[in-house]
Amino acid sequence: MLPETTTTVYCPAMKRAADPTPVAVIDIGSNSGRVVVYERDAAGQLRILATTRAALRLVREVDDKRLLSEESIERTLEALRDFRAIAIGAGARRFAAVATAALRDAANGDELVARVRRELRIPLRVIEGAREAHLGFLGAVHGLPVEDGLLFDLGGGSMQVTRFHGRRLVREWSLPLGALRLSNRFLRSDPPGREEMRRLRQHVRRKLASSGIPPLLRGEELVGTGGTIRNLAKLDRRTRPYPITRLHGYVVERDSIARTVALLAPKRLAQRERLAGLSDERADSIVGGALAVEELMSCLHAPRVRVSGQGVREGLAYSLLNAEPPPAAEVRATSIASLAARFDTWDAAKAARRRAVAGALATALDPHEPSEILEALDHGANLIDIGRALDFFDRHAHVAELVVATDLDGFSHRQIALIAAVIRAAREDVDAGDWGPLLGREDRDRVRRAGVLLALADDIEERCPRGGPVKVVCQPGRVSVVVRVPRLLAWRPRTLAARFERTFGRRLVVEPGAARGRA
Repeated sequence: MLPETTTTVYCPAMKRAADPTPVAVIDIGSNSGRVVVYERDAAGQLRILATTRAALRLVREVDDKRLLSEESIERTLEALRDFRAIAIGAGARRFAAVATAALRDAANGDELVARVRRELRIPLRVIEGAREAHLGFLGAVHGLPVEDGLLFDLGGGSMQVTRFHGRRLVREWSLPLGALRLSNRFLRSDPPGREEMRRLRQHVRRKLASSGIPPLLRGEELVGTGGTIRNLAKLDRRTRPYPITRLHGYVVERDSIARTVALLAPKRLAQRERLAGLSDERADSIVGGALAVEELMSCLHAPRVRVSGQGVREGLAYSLLNAEPPPAAEVRATSIASLAARFDTWDAAKAARRRAVAGALATALDPHEPSEILEALDHGANLIDIGRALDFFDRHAHVAELVVATDLDGFSHRQIALIAAVIRAAREDVDAGDWGPLLGREDRDRVRRAGVLLALADDIEERCPRGGPVKVVCQPGRVSVVVRVPRLLAWRPRTLAARFERTFGRRLVVEPGAARGRA
């Protein structure tokens, strides 16, 4: 007998309170299926407990015969049995499952859905293209620092496009332009012929033109999600030194995609399958998908696309929580809080005091300091103690590595690089050029200043009695900077004062409260 579970049937009108019980989200796409088990941590962040995927290739049969063969149905059921085992093994007691283009188009899709519900007790539902677009939007935009623009989700059987403004969905389109579907229909030769690719491009242009999707407006950004764009981003990232390994938030230029098409198209399938950075199951559809992306960017007048590592599955999880994309700053704060809470060396009160001191120093020394530097300094002041869990003396380097390696939502790659660089700069002088192409030489002095202020804030905070806030009065002068801290018990210059003078060109004077006759 199958273990008892609680099933959750997806419904657009569902309102659900936050629930810490792990939930298994299953997505049966046209090219592949995946299960992800999520839990919500204390900070409200979704955390992955387990995941696995299976190549299904359902759209091939649907396009050829409009039917799923018994073999495909059994293969899908076998994958779903494995998904269910993974989910229950991770502690999931709730299931949410959706299927997209292939099962929408299959004449016997209902048969598979009925067997999944009856035999596996998984509440699989086939969703329409508009709802797929909405879920993709919820998942993809939530974790990116974007406000307005267009999002495309390129799957195996279809392409969903959504326009959003102020992080809210405005309109959606669903088009039969999936990477595997296009490749099966047009790219019959190995390698694809020029005339085949020309006809594919022409077909995509016609579909886009008839859809009425408008080009990007000033200030809008193009966001892409799905396996095709993530593989294209991975291939692009391998062509240059790049300091961040995660694809979520990576930006790909249109010219780069054109170069990738020129690299992939002349290769035979067997050669593409061996290409480093390209997923094996994408080798037969990557050229068709890349051509579709290139034509979409051309029609939208988009010079670049920001890649989201999240999509329908995350959107489905957020929809169960009734969660529209919150402001990007709120997402960033939640991500930082989630990271900090994983370490018992992090102290919320100490972090708050350090942040207050660092912010006061930075504002007093340069009221016009760019907001991105101030935010990086604030996050660095919040996180610096988590490195103590690994190595007290080398904690700055460890924290910087954690910031780069952790899936922090709501941040651009530049913002992540700034936080890591400022934390490293609190311990030692760093060259912002080491973080290229995200940071340039023009960032070097600002990172260095922020790093020294983080070190000074940390120095001051740990010399004040616990309990209560730490207030500072910073008085910059032409020759010296005087910092008065009423609660500071003692302070001596050491090498930090010399670093401050080299960086700011003024002598540092820190006056403890005890020096002025105050406790």
